[in-house]
Amino acid sequence: MILCFDIGGTAIKTAEAFAPDDIRPKGRVPTPTDDYPAFAATLRAAIRDASQHPERVAISIAGVIDPDTGRATVANIPCLTGRPLVADLTADLGLPVDLANDADCFALAEAAVGAGRGHEVVFGIILGTGVGGGVVVRGQLINQSGGFAGEWGHGPVAQRIIGETVLPAFPCGCGQVGCLDAVCSARGMERLHAHLHGAEMDSLTIVSGWEEGEPQAARTIALWVELLAGPLAVVENMLGAGIMAVGGGLSNSRALVAALDGAVRARILRRFDRPLIVPAECGIEPGLIGAAILGLSRRTARAA
Repeated sequence: MILCFDIGGTAIKTAEAFAPDDIRPKGRVPTPTDDYPAFAATLRAAIRDASQHPERVAISIAGVIDPDTGRATVANIPCLTGRPLVADLTADLGLPVDLANDADCFALAEAAVGAGRGHEVVFGIILGTGVGGGVVVRGQLINQSGGFAGEWGHGPVAQRIIGETVLPAFPCGCGQVGCLDAVCSARGMERLHAHLHGAEMDSLTIVSGWEEGEPQAARTIALWVELLAGPLAVVENMLGAGIMAVGGGLSNSRALVAALDGAVRARILRRFDRPLIVPAECGIEPGLIGAAILGLSRRTARAA
Protein backbone atom coordinates (compact mmCIF):
# COMPACT_ATOMS: atom_id res chain seq x y z
CA MET A 1 0.00 0.00 0.00
CA ILE A 2 1.15 3.54 -0.84
CA LEU A 3 0.07 6.28 1.57
CA CYS A 4 -0.73 9.41 -0.46
CA PHE A 5 -0.92 13.04 0.62
CA ASP A 6 -2.27 16.05 -1.27
CA ILE A 7 -0.78 18.97 0.65
CA GLY A 8 -1.98 22.54 0.32
CA GLY A 9 -1.73 25.62 2.46
CA THR A 10 -5.06 24.90 4.17
CA ALA A 11 -5.40 21.14 4.40
CA ILE A 12 -3.56 17.83 4.03
CA LYS A 13 -5.70 15.20 2.31
CA THR A 14 -4.82 11.54 2.68
CA ALA A 15 -5.55 8.36 0.71
CA GLU A 16 -4.39 4.76 0.63
CA ALA A 17 -3.48 3.45 -2.82
CA PHE A 18 -3.45 -0.27 -3.54
CA ALA A 19 -3.70 -0.01 -7.33
CA PRO A 20 -4.42 2.74 -9.90
CA ASP A 21 -8.10 1.84 -9.72
CA ASP A 22 -8.14 1.27 -5.95
CA ILE A 23 -7.41 4.58 -4.22
CA ARG A 24 -9.25 5.09 -0.93
CA PRO A 25 -9.54 8.63 0.52
CA LYS A 26 -9.03 8.75 4.28
CA GLY A 27 -9.92 12.32 5.21
CA ARG A 28 -8.18 15.64 5.77
CA VAL A 29 -6.50 17.61 8.54
CA PRO A 30 -5.27 21.22 8.81
CA THR A 31 -1.80 21.95 7.44
CA PRO A 32 0.79 23.21 9.95
CA THR A 33 2.30 25.95 7.79
CA ASP A 34 4.87 27.57 10.09
CA ASP A 35 6.16 24.66 12.18
CA TYR A 36 8.12 21.91 10.42
CA PRO A 37 8.22 19.50 13.38
CA ALA A 38 4.41 19.78 13.65
CA PHE A 39 4.13 19.26 9.88
CA ALA A 40 6.21 16.08 10.00
CA ALA A 41 4.31 14.88 13.08
CA THR A 42 1.02 15.26 11.16
CA LEU A 43 2.30 12.97 8.42
CA ARG A 44 3.64 10.46 10.96
CA ALA A 45 0.22 10.38 12.62
CA ALA A 46 -1.38 9.50 9.28
CA ILE A 47 1.16 6.70 8.81
CA ARG A 48 0.42 5.39 12.30
CA ASP A 49 -3.34 5.49 11.67
CA ALA A 50 -3.22 3.80 8.25
CA SER A 51 -5.03 0.50 7.76
CA GLN A 52 -1.66 -1.18 7.25
CA HIS A 53 1.94 -0.01 7.31
CA PRO A 54 2.67 1.65 3.95
CA GLU A 55 5.53 0.64 1.68
CA ARG A 56 6.23 4.27 0.81
CA VAL A 57 4.74 7.76 0.87
CA ALA A 58 3.72 9.74 -2.22
CA ILE A 59 3.03 13.46 -2.01
CA SER A 60 1.39 16.08 -4.22
CA ILE A 61 2.33 19.56 -3.03
CA ALA A 62 1.67 23.13 -4.12
CA GLY A 63 5.35 23.93 -4.52
CA VAL A 64 8.45 23.30 -6.58
CA ILE A 65 11.60 21.27 -5.90
CA ASP A 66 14.81 22.66 -7.37
CA PRO A 67 16.23 19.75 -9.41
CA ASP A 68 19.83 20.82 -8.71
CA THR A 69 19.65 21.31 -4.95
CA GLY A 70 16.56 19.35 -3.96
CA ARG A 71 15.36 22.34 -1.96
CA ALA A 72 11.69 23.25 -1.89
CA THR A 73 9.87 26.50 -2.54
CA VAL A 74 6.34 26.31 -1.11
CA ALA A 75 4.84 29.78 -0.90
CA ASN A 76 1.84 28.87 1.23
CA ILE A 77 3.74 26.57 3.62
CA PRO A 78 6.73 28.68 4.74
CA CYS A 79 8.21 26.02 7.03
CA LEU A 80 9.00 23.87 3.98
CA THR A 81 10.72 26.51 1.87
CA GLY A 82 14.49 26.10 1.68
CA ARG A 83 14.47 22.52 2.93
CA PRO A 84 15.82 19.50 1.02
CA LEU A 85 12.28 18.26 1.43
CA VAL A 86 12.43 14.72 0.06
CA ALA A 87 15.56 13.96 2.07
CA ASP A 88 14.14 15.51 5.24
CA LEU A 89 10.81 13.70 4.98
CA THR A 90 12.46 10.38 4.14
CA ALA A 91 14.50 10.68 7.33
CA ASP A 92 11.62 11.95 9.49
CA LEU A 93 9.01 9.47 8.28
CA GLY A 94 11.27 6.42 7.99
CA LEU A 95 9.85 5.56 4.55
CA PRO A 96 10.78 6.23 0.93
CA VAL A 97 9.14 9.47 -0.22
CA ASP A 98 8.02 10.34 -3.75
CA LEU A 99 7.04 13.97 -4.22
CA ALA A 100 5.79 16.07 -7.13
CA ASN A 101 4.24 19.45 -7.78
CA ASP A 102 0.43 19.48 -7.70
CA ALA A 103 0.17 20.43 -11.39
CA ASP A 104 2.45 17.50 -12.25
CA CYS A 105 0.27 15.18 -10.19
CA PHE A 106 -2.80 16.51 -11.98
CA ALA A 107 -1.14 15.75 -15.32
CA LEU A 108 -0.20 12.24 -14.15
CA ALA A 109 -3.76 11.56 -13.08
CA GLU A 110 -5.13 12.68 -16.43
CA ALA A 111 -2.54 10.65 -18.35
CA ALA A 112 -3.18 7.48 -16.37
CA VAL A 113 -6.92 7.42 -15.71
CA GLY A 114 -8.35 10.62 -17.21
CA ALA A 115 -8.65 12.36 -20.55
CA GLY A 116 -5.07 11.49 -21.55
CA ARG A 117 -5.46 7.72 -21.54
CA GLY A 118 -3.93 6.19 -24.67
CA HIS A 119 -1.82 9.25 -25.55
CA GLU A 120 1.99 9.16 -25.44
CA VAL A 121 2.32 12.87 -24.60
CA VAL A 122 -0.14 14.59 -22.28
CA PHE A 123 -0.06 18.22 -21.23
CA GLY A 124 -2.08 19.00 -18.12
CA ILE A 125 -3.23 22.63 -18.09
CA ILE A 126 -4.25 24.48 -14.94
CA LEU A 127 -6.54 27.50 -15.47
CA GLY A 128 -7.78 28.69 -12.13
CA THR A 129 -6.11 30.46 -9.24
CA GLY A 130 -2.99 30.28 -11.40
CA VAL A 131 -1.94 29.33 -14.92
CA GLY A 132 0.29 26.27 -14.82
CA GLY A 133 0.76 22.79 -16.13
CA GLY A 134 2.60 19.48 -16.17
CA VAL A 135 4.02 17.23 -18.87
CA VAL A 136 3.75 13.44 -19.00
CA VAL A 137 5.56 11.41 -21.68
CA ARG A 138 4.85 7.68 -22.02
CA GLY A 139 3.41 7.60 -18.54
CA GLN A 140 6.31 9.40 -16.86
CA LEU A 141 6.70 12.97 -15.65
CA ILE A 142 9.34 15.05 -17.38
CA ASN A 143 9.99 16.50 -13.92
CA GLN A 144 11.35 13.25 -12.51
CA SER A 145 13.44 15.01 -9.85
CA GLY A 146 11.47 18.21 -9.49
CA GLY A 147 11.80 21.23 -11.72
CA PHE A 148 9.85 23.80 -13.65
CA ALA A 149 8.85 22.03 -16.88
CA GLY A 150 5.23 22.77 -17.71
CA GLU A 151 5.16 26.20 -16.02
CA TRP A 152 3.93 27.93 -19.17
CA GLY A 153 2.10 30.62 -17.17
CA HIS A 154 5.30 32.44 -16.23
CA GLY A 155 7.59 34.48 -18.45
CA PRO A 156 6.97 37.87 -20.12
CA VAL A 157 5.09 36.54 -23.16
CA ALA A 158 1.57 37.95 -22.86
CA GLN A 159 0.56 40.03 -25.88
CA ARG A 160 0.07 43.70 -25.15
CA ILE A 161 -1.39 44.81 -28.49
CA ILE A 162 -4.41 42.88 -29.78
CA GLY A 163 -6.08 44.66 -32.67
CA GLU A 164 -6.71 48.17 -31.40
CA THR A 165 -6.50 47.18 -27.75
CA VAL A 166 -3.32 48.03 -25.83
CA LEU A 167 -2.85 46.25 -22.53
CA PRO A 168 -0.41 47.06 -19.72
CA ALA A 169 2.26 44.57 -18.71
CA PHE A 170 0.49 43.38 -15.57
CA PRO A 171 2.84 42.51 -12.66
CA CYS A 172 2.96 38.84 -11.66
CA GLY A 173 3.44 37.26 -8.26
CA CYS A 174 6.60 35.53 -9.55
CA GLY A 175 8.32 38.92 -9.79
CA GLN A 176 8.12 39.39 -13.54
CA VAL A 177 5.70 41.45 -15.60
CA GLY A 178 3.67 40.33 -18.59
CA CYS A 179 3.10 36.74 -17.48
CA LEU A 180 0.02 34.84 -18.60
CA ASP A 181 -0.61 33.99 -14.94
CA ALA A 182 -1.11 37.69 -14.23
CA VAL A 183 -3.76 38.22 -16.92
CA CYS A 184 -5.31 34.81 -17.67
CA SER A 185 -5.76 33.18 -14.27
CA ALA A 186 -9.14 33.67 -12.61
CA ARG A 187 -7.84 36.80 -10.88
CA GLY A 188 -6.11 37.80 -14.10
CA MET A 189 -9.36 37.59 -16.03
CA GLU A 190 -10.92 39.86 -13.43
CA ARG A 191 -7.97 42.26 -13.77
CA LEU A 192 -8.38 42.23 -17.55
CA HIS A 193 -12.11 42.92 -17.32
CA ALA A 194 -11.56 45.81 -14.90
CA HIS A 195 -8.94 47.34 -17.20
CA LEU A 196 -11.20 47.05 -20.26
CA HIS A 197 -14.46 48.17 -18.72
CA GLY A 198 -13.68 49.87 -15.41
CA ALA A 199 -15.91 47.38 -13.60
CA GLU A 200 -15.04 44.92 -10.83
CA MET A 201 -16.52 41.50 -11.55
CA ASP A 202 -15.58 37.98 -10.46
CA SER A 203 -14.44 35.47 -13.05
CA LEU A 204 -17.49 33.20 -12.70
CA THR A 205 -19.78 36.15 -13.47
CA ILE A 206 -17.64 37.17 -16.44
CA VAL A 207 -17.75 33.66 -17.89
CA SER A 208 -21.49 33.27 -17.33
CA GLY A 209 -22.06 36.71 -18.87
CA TRP A 210 -20.08 35.64 -21.93
CA GLU A 211 -22.09 32.44 -22.21
CA GLU A 212 -25.26 34.57 -22.15
CA GLY A 213 -23.96 37.00 -24.81
CA GLU A 214 -23.29 40.01 -22.55
CA PRO A 215 -21.15 42.42 -24.69
CA GLN A 216 -18.56 43.50 -22.13
CA ALA A 217 -17.97 39.93 -20.96
CA ALA A 218 -17.76 38.84 -24.60
CA ARG A 219 -14.96 41.32 -25.26
CA THR A 220 -13.07 40.22 -22.15
CA ILE A 221 -13.31 36.55 -23.04
CA ALA A 222 -12.34 37.19 -26.67
CA LEU A 223 -9.12 38.87 -25.51
CA TRP A 224 -8.53 36.21 -22.85
CA VAL A 225 -8.74 33.46 -25.47
CA GLU A 226 -6.46 35.42 -27.81
CA LEU A 227 -3.88 35.90 -25.04
CA LEU A 228 -3.76 32.17 -24.29
CA ALA A 229 -4.10 30.69 -27.78
CA GLY A 230 -0.74 31.74 -29.21
CA PRO A 231 1.40 30.55 -26.29
CA LEU A 232 -0.56 27.28 -26.08
CA ALA A 233 -0.04 26.73 -29.81
CA VAL A 234 3.72 27.10 -29.30
CA VAL A 235 3.57 24.64 -26.39
CA GLU A 236 1.72 22.15 -28.60
CA ASN A 237 4.17 22.55 -31.47
CA MET A 238 7.05 21.90 -29.04
CA LEU A 239 5.55 18.95 -27.17
CA GLY A 240 3.38 17.27 -29.77
CA ALA A 241 0.83 16.45 -27.10
CA GLY A 242 -1.96 14.12 -28.16
CA ILE A 243 -4.26 15.76 -25.64
CA MET A 244 -4.26 18.81 -23.39
CA ALA A 245 -6.49 18.27 -20.37
CA VAL A 246 -7.67 21.39 -18.53
CA GLY A 247 -8.31 21.58 -14.80
CA GLY A 248 -8.84 24.44 -12.38
CA GLY A 249 -11.92 26.54 -11.76
CA LEU A 250 -12.14 28.07 -15.24
CA SER A 251 -12.31 24.59 -16.80
CA ASN A 252 -15.82 24.18 -15.36
CA SER A 253 -17.13 26.08 -18.38
CA ARG A 254 -17.11 23.58 -21.22
CA ALA A 255 -17.94 26.37 -23.65
CA LEU A 256 -14.84 28.28 -22.55
CA VAL A 257 -12.63 25.19 -22.99
CA ALA A 258 -14.15 24.60 -26.43
CA ALA A 259 -13.49 28.21 -27.47
CA LEU A 260 -9.86 27.90 -26.40
CA ASP A 261 -9.53 24.57 -28.20
CA GLY A 262 -10.80 26.04 -31.47
CA ALA A 263 -8.45 29.03 -31.23
CA VAL A 264 -5.41 26.86 -30.52
CA ARG A 265 -6.13 24.26 -33.20
CA ALA A 266 -6.32 27.07 -35.76
CA ARG A 267 -2.74 28.10 -34.86
CA ILE A 268 -0.80 24.81 -34.67
CA LEU A 269 1.11 22.86 -37.30
CA ARG A 270 -0.60 19.51 -36.70
CA ARG A 271 -4.21 19.27 -37.83
CA PHE A 272 -6.68 17.55 -35.53
CA ASP A 273 -10.15 16.39 -36.59
CA ARG A 274 -11.07 16.13 -32.91
CA PRO A 275 -10.64 18.37 -29.86
CA LEU A 276 -7.09 18.80 -28.57
CA ILE A 277 -7.92 20.82 -25.45
CA VAL A 278 -10.56 19.08 -23.35
CA PRO A 279 -11.93 19.30 -19.80
CA ALA A 280 -10.12 17.11 -17.29
CA GLU A 281 -11.88 13.89 -16.33
CA CYS A 282 -10.38 13.47 -12.84
CA GLY A 283 -12.60 16.06 -11.25
CA ILE A 284 -12.35 14.68 -7.70
CA GLU A 285 -9.01 14.63 -5.87
CA PRO A 286 -6.63 14.68 -8.87
CA GLY A 287 -3.75 15.48 -6.50
CA LEU A 288 -4.30 12.26 -4.56
CA ILE A 289 -4.79 10.26 -7.74
CA GLY A 290 -1.61 11.69 -9.26
CA ALA A 291 0.37 11.06 -6.07
CA ALA A 292 -0.90 7.48 -6.06
CA ILE A 293 0.13 6.95 -9.68
CA LEU A 294 3.56 8.43 -8.89
CA GLY A 295 4.12 6.20 -5.87
CA LEU A 296 2.82 3.05 -7.53
CA SER A 297 4.98 3.60 -10.62
CA ARG A 298 8.11 4.24 -8.54
CA ARG A 299 7.43 1.10 -6.51
CA THR A 300 7.09 -0.95 -9.68
CA ALA A 301 10.25 0.55 -11.18
CA ARG A 302 12.30 -0.26 -8.08
CA ALA A 303 10.94 -3.81 -7.96
CA ALA A 304 11.88 -4.48 -11.59
